[in-house]
Amino acid sequence: MHRSADDPIGVLRSAVARAVADATSAGRTPIVLIDGPSGAGKSTLADLLIARWPAEGRPRLVRMDDLYPGWDGLDAGSEALGRDLLEPLRAIGAGSWQRWDWAGHHPAGVELVAGGEPLVVEGCGTLSRRNTACADLTVWLEADDALRKERALARDGETFAAEWDRWQAQFERFVAREHPRAAANLVLDVTGLDLPGGITEVRSGTTVES
Repeated sequence: MHRSADDPIGVLRSAVARAVADATSAGRTPIVLIDGPSGAGKSTLADLLIARWPAEGRPRLVRMDDLYPGWDGLDAGSEALGRDLLEPLRAIGAGSWQRWDWAGHHPAGVELVAGGEPLVVEGCGTLSRRNTACADLTVWLEADDALRKERALARDGETFAAEWDRWQAQFERFVAREHPRAAANLVLDVTGLDLPGGITEVRSGTTVES
């Protein structure tokens, strides 16, 4: 496990470039998983990574926020990621994931993922034991707790404020059970980074021109 706080973005880009090259050489679809607590900067760092993609291929991005089936759905989303997307993608070169309609509180269609272009998945619950077994690079982000909450609430407003404790309790149970930080190839402390939102605003399932 490598840890750096000096240049997290540079370290991440270098690690991604190596992982993608190694996976491609081995004939695998490159898979990068980014996890960490709410407000650590997963979505924004994924946007930065996609915007400055350091490797071959046209990366595809999936956000876990689009998989969770509601505010109690962290474990269900994490399990579905491995079962429906990562494991089939490894085994037969194609997988899928179920999009969730948060406004309507119901499933909103199945998204297909196939082929060898790199896949980046970001969100709480990506680094379960089941999921990390499928990955070429696993990344854990951490940041000061007060800053994390400030970032999360600034992004999602009062909706998340009302659900913060509920979500945090699920995440803490996930961490106690799965030990995601210990499973990470790369641990990055992004407390000191200025992470402005909306770098690319890539929608889940999008293939991005690098």
